[in-house]
Parts: sequence; structure tokens; C-alpha cells
Amino acid sequence: MEIDNLTPAELRVWRAFPRGESVNFRAGDDEDTADGAGWEPERTVRAAVLRALLLNGPQEDGEIAALKLSGARITGVLDLRYGTADHAVRLSHCFFEEAPLLYGARLRQLNLSWSVLPGLTAATMKVEGVLRMTDCRLRGPVRLGGAQIAGALFLDRAHLTSPDGSEPMLQLNQVTIGDDLWAPGLRIDGEMRLNGANIAGSVNLNEARLSRPGHHALDAETLTVEGDLLMRNAQVRGWIGLRGGRVAGRLDLSYAILSNPGDAALRASSCTIGELWLRKSPRLDGTLNLRRAQIDVLFLEPEVVPSEVLLSSLVYTTLTPHEPAERRLPMLERDGDGHVPHSYEQLTAAYLRIGDDRAARLVQLAKQRRHRTTLPWYGRLWGHVQDATVGYGFRPLRACVWLLSLLAIGSVAYALHHPRPLKPSEAPDFNPVFYTLDLLLPVISFGQEGAFAPEGPYQTLSYALVIAGWILATTVFAGVTRTVSRQ
Repeated sequence: MEIDNLTPAELRVWRAFPRGESVNFRAGDDEDTADGAGWEPERTVRAAVLRALLLNGPQEDGEIAALKLSGARITGVLDLRYGTADHAVRLSHCFFEEAPLLYGARLRQLNLSWSVLPGLTAATMKVEGVLRMTDCRLRGPVRLGGAQIAGALFLDRAHLTSPDGSEPMLQLNQVTIGDDLWAPGLRIDGEMRLNGANIAGSVNLNEARLSRPGHHALDAETLTVEGDLLMRNAQVRGWIGLRGGRVAGRLDLSYAILSNPGDAALRASSCTIGELWLRKSPRLDGTLNLRRAQIDVLFLEPEVVPSEVLLSSLVYTTLTPHEPAERRLPMLERDGDGHVPHSYEQLTAAYLRIGDDRAARLVQLAKQRRHRTTLPWYGRLWGHVQDATVGYGFRPLRACVWLLSLLAIGSVAYALHHPRPLKPSEAPDFNPVFYTLDLLLPVISFGQEGAFAPEGPYQTLSYALVIAGWILATTVFAGVTRTVSRQ
């Protein structure tokens, strides 16, 4: 490009470039960049001029060239596809009439903060430093799929919106970021795609607003985050998909509002997570899917648990905060897969690790009662008997109460009406207490039962005591066996 063809504004930018000087066309700090379409020609720069500077601009010995431009209206397409720019690029507070094309470009550093753009196409781009899009406003999709950013990606308070929503608004699929993805206050009216991304630092989405009701709001399947994934105070309308992802640190959803009625609000199946925090938030409006997830610390408050969960094969080491079993069990009863024994075993193990044996027993009792509902009628009947007598072995004192009650009934009945002796000359002295014990205890014999024969209703009572004794003995034995095997 001939320098003679440059406008005064472009000439100013051209001359500042070799020395890395800043050119500022802004009328004031309170100026709204969204009004850039009406800016006068004195602050208009053609994208072709910027392209020429970045690819083959003038150099000065002893100076570090850089493109630093603020408050300009940039016309035309900034096309750097497959190009290499060895200079820092800062185009802040600029109004772009057309979306830049940076597909496959190699840049030293790129700063588009506070600018307004109709979109950005920069898939497979490589940035040696950081990519800053702080407070950017974009009216079309940002395509960064497969990009490699050696430093951090800044999207704090950026606002992405699209009139049609035909494709994801923020495409970071398969992106590689050598530092943090820093995006607190990010607002997206559409989908944010992070599936397959690899982030060496943390992801900060605190106070983000993601809206795509009924669909993916955050698609982050197979995402890898070496640090934390922070979404404190975030509001998500739509569902978060983290299937197969790995978060080495903390997935923090404290104070977050997740809403996707009629479908999943959070899908974190087959995930590996250091700590998952669901606390200080309203109840999830949608399903919580943690199938096959592996979590070291699950910080889950009962008030946050939605009306339906999916917990099949979920594994966690620590469950906090410590809550009574009565407050945790409703979560297992809401499992959309029905009776999931593994979920009860996981909760039992969590209580046993902290020494709360009582809560562990309550969980196991609830497991047996839930299992009973899946049995045929005769299985349910026998289950009710075990439950009423000894609480499936987890309440053995009940057997003592039953035995003492039956002993009292039998002793009084046979004390008032002695059964006749079978062989009066050989029969021992009748003792109603030990006679009743002989009937109740199927193994121990005091020599009373075989020596006397009750008649009429007292014979029926003896049969009832024998049957009750066998039932109690069987249920106690089953409970003890279950307890020993569990230990």
C-alpha cells in the first residue's frame, strides 16, 4: 500500500507504529463505543491499513513496533488469515464494522478490550501471549475453536448476543490455554462451548450470566481444568454439560442459580472432580446428574438438591456438611433410576468414615425398606415382619422387647391355667416362666415343654409362641449375619 493513499487518521497510525506509540481518537472517557457507526472520518481507519502494518509495516532501529489504537472506527475486514504478526496488537475502544478474520493467524498478543464487534473468526489461531476481550460487546459468534493461547484469555464482563442464535456464541472447543480463562461477569445470550478444551490454570465464571433455555448453556464435555472452575453467583438458564470432564481443583457453584425445568440443570456424569460445591443456592430447577462421577469432596447442602437426581455409580470420599441421615435420605429417594443400592452404600461409607455409626445404620435400614418395595407380595410381607421385629437387624433391641412381651403374656396365661402333665409321676414341677421360655427359644430346653400338654386355646397360644420364637430367632440371625458381613 502506498503511504500517499492514507487519510490523516491512517497516517497518524502509520507513523506511530514503528515506535510502538499509542494513538487515541476517543472524545472522552464516558464515550460509548456502540455509537461508533456514526463517528466522523477523522477517526476512521481502514482494516486494510492495519493489515499492511501488521504483516509488513515500517521498522525503526532500536524501537519495538506495535499497533496501539483506541477509539477508532475500523471499516472493512481485518483479514489476517494464516498470517504472522510479530507485534503486539491493541485495538481497544474500537468499533468494527465487520468481523475480523484471524483464522490460523500467528500473533504475539491481541487486545480488543472495550471494543464493539459483529463477531470474531479466529479458529486455530495461535497467540504467544494473552488474548484480552475485557468488556467487549459482540453481536455475533466468537469462533476460537482449536486456538492455542500461551497466556490467559480475558473475557471479563464481555457481552455476546446474536439475533438468530444459529450457532454457539462463544466457541472455545478444543482450545488450549496456558493460563487462566478469566471471565467473571461474562454475559452470553446463547451457547458457550468448551468441550474438549484444555486449560492449565483456572476458569473464572463468577457472576456470569448464560442464557439458552431448554438447551446447552454451557457445553463443556471432556473439558480439562488443572485448577478451579468457579461459577459463584452465576445464573444459568439452560443446562450445563460436563460429561467426561476433569476439574483437578474445585467446581464451585456456591450461590449460583441453575434453571432448566423439565430437563437436567447440571450434567456432570463420568466426571472426575476434586471438590464439587453446591451450597448457599436456591434448589436446582432441573435434574442433577452425577452418574459415574468421581468426587473427592462433595459439598452438598440438602436444600440445594432438586426434586430429581441421578446418582447411579457416583463415588465420593467425603460428604459435607455433616447432616443427620434423615436429611440426606430424601436425596436418595428422588433418584430417577429408582432403587439404586450403590447410592445407599456410598452414603453409609461416608458416615462410617467420620464415625457416625447411628447414621450409617439408618441409611442401611432405609436401603432395606426401599428394596422391599421392589419385591413380590410375599417378599414384602416377610420384609415387614423383619422390619417390625428387629428393624432388619439394625435395631436388635426390638427383639428383646418382643421376647419380654411374649414371655409376660405366656407366663401369666399358663400361671392361671396350668397345662396337664403328660406323665404325672415323672413330670417336674411346673414353672410358667420357664415353660414359656421353652416355647419361645427354639434351641434352648428347660425340660418343661415336653412334660406338659396345654389344651384348647392354651394349646393355640403355645403354637403361636413357638412360631413367634422361630421368626424372632431367624430375623435376629439374619441381622447379625448382615452386620458381621458388612464389617
